[in-house]
Amino acid sequence: MMKRRSFLKSAAILSTAGLITPAIATTTTHAQETCSTDGRRRFTLVQSYNVTAPEGSSGVVKLWIPVPEETHFQQLRKLTFRGNYKDAYITADNSYGAKTLFATWPDSKGKMEMTVEMVIETLDWEPEKSGDLKAYKTPKKIRYPVDVERYLLATTHMPTTGLVKQTADKIIASETDPLKKAHLIYNWVSANMFRDNSVIGCGSGDVATILASGKLGGKCTDINSVFVALCRSVGIPAREMFGIRLGKSIKLDKYSRTAFGSADTAGLSNVSGGQHCRAQFYLAGYGWLPADPADVTKMRLTEKKEHSDANVQAVNDYLFGNWEMNWVGFNYGRDFDLSPDAEQAPINNFGYPYAEVDGDPVNYYEPKVFVYDYQSQE
Repeated sequence: MMKRRSFLKSAAILSTAGLITPAIATTTTHAQETCSTDGRRRFTLVQSYNVTAPEGSSGVVKLWIPVPEETHFQQLRKLTFRGNYKDAYITADNSYGAKTLFATWPDSKGKMEMTVEMVIETLDWEPEKSGDLKAYKTPKKIRYPVDVERYLLATTHMPTTGLVKQTADKIIASETDPLKKAHLIYNWVSANMFRDNSVIGCGSGDVATILASGKLGGKCTDINSVFVALCRSVGIPAREMFGIRLGKSIKLDKYSRTAFGSADTAGLSNVSGGQHCRAQFYLAGYGWLPADPADVTKMRLTEKKEHSDANVQAVNDYLFGNWEMNWVGFNYGRDFDLSPDAEQAPINNFGYPYAEVDGDPVNYYEPKVFVYDYQSQE
């Protein structure tokens, strides 16, 4: 059996591992549903799981699956799940309130299968395009709500002192306006960092290591974590939202038909590898605003374009203050403990499913061990 210590050295984050057929042995079915809302895109996300224990292992199997957060730009309209598990339920009993579908099997020797279906409605989040930000004025005295203040704090992977603070201070120079400071940091990250497809999964988001290395590359968690940490270091609350792309881009497809999500002519997408982290920052007297410098770097790589290219600049402008919602966010959790408790504690982030067999993490990089398939239909 792969033990916890050796596994964590090689796997800081989760990654899609493979495919299974949708047929699942059903013993129980649970459902949660609300009414639909007009004017939104609607996606049905079907997740199929087949957890196979490492050779020679035995004991209890546990599976944690992230469930979408309810916000003004996304709503979970229906959630059903079935399988041959012993028990399964939804919980949000952790420090970030991250919704989790938790399932257990008493023994790892037999089949461990589960199907989850989510109906999700989304609405593009475009405060920058709506024009209301133009009238925004920074309050004379900046105060943050208690639930926002936590997003000024450092975490294990996102320090806010030392090189992080030094880098942010150089970027913002003498600027004092929070919105302008966030924009300077966003433009620096999108222009100076690059997407590195050799990085496994979405990256680990180890900000200090990235900045110290001088190699400013990575995947979405790496790039957006740098943005978040730099913002926090100069007094701007910021956070990542971990989620997954659900289908094709409509607004940005004129710039790239593959970088921002795709689907076939029937609106069907295999999104097993579509996990994506986005960022947000907070303005006192206004609220949260979206940002995604990582997708700017993804477009550059996909389209083989320079940052100065007019199309890249158009996307760069859009993704500061706007999100196209062919994506759903699960939670904001970073360096926190899952609930119920997992052997791996704390977990780096929770954008992917996570499983353990008899207390040891399942190797989710190995298709023969942790197999799952995600299909999204718009």
